Amino acid sequence: GYAGFAELYRTGRIREAPCMAHVRRKFVDLARNRGAPVAREAVERIAALYAVEAAARGQTPEERVRIRQAKARPLFDDLETWLARQSPNISAKTPLAGAIRYARARLARLRPCLDNGTLELDNNTAERAIRGIALGRKNRFFAGSEAGGATAATAYMLIETAKPNGIDPRAWIADTLNRIQDYETNRIHELMPWNRKHKTPP
Repeated sequence: GYAGFAELYRTGRIREAPCMAHVRRKFVDLARNRGAPVAREAVERIAALYAVEAAARGQTPEERVRIRQAKARPLFDDLETWLARQSPNISAKTPLAGAIRYARARLARLRPCLDNGTLELDNNTAERAIRGIALGRKNRFFAGSEAGGATAATAYMLIETAKPNGIDPRAWIADTLNRIQDYETNRIHELMPWNRKHKTPP
């Protein structure tokens, strides 16, 4: 939802996949801090969608679509309709009205998730993966050059790819740096994290 990404979507070649967790977070904050009944109900309705996602987790993309169409779509439709009914009853300048506007805009763009089993309901997995980068970004604010930024992005990608492949990034980097100088250029791909699982150095 970052406004800076709007230019990426302008051509239509790249489509936004919003995050339900961000939609939910605004209502959770209001329910906790202000005890707003509408916010509490919004959280409960979104929780029902997440319950469907929990049931679909680990299934094939085709099966996830089947489950979403059968169970999530009616909940999704009801949530959109319910939010539309709340809007006229709430002052437009309140935080709750802002949360509802935010939710309605994102829900419209989240609909492809119902028809595509490879899409996630939220981007929590990606956010967890870049948390270390986000926490240290002030220390790495200046990459020195555009090329330096590209190199840093490549390094982050390789490190974060190693983790879900069951590889210790620090050990992999140390081993790769020790081996890369003697590796033939056309075999460099063998050193990538996804090619190293269960492999021992020659």
